[in-house]
Amino acid sequence: MYKKILDGLIDHPLLTSIFITDLAIMLLHKPPFIFALVMMSYLIGMSMYYGQKFSVFKNL
Repeated sequence: MYKKILDGLIDHPLLTSIFITDLAIMLLHKPPFIFALVMMSYLIGMSMYYGQKFSVFKNL
């Protein structure tokens, strides 16, 4: 299961780096409200994309 996730993240390095950077900024800094709203919506969208792409629990 973890190998499938890591392989998927390695296959899309640009999306993965944007996702990790966005998550780190949201966790470690306090950005302005509008910027935080845009970043949070992007994080939700990327999470849905990765959830669809990996479909980890489909095989269970």
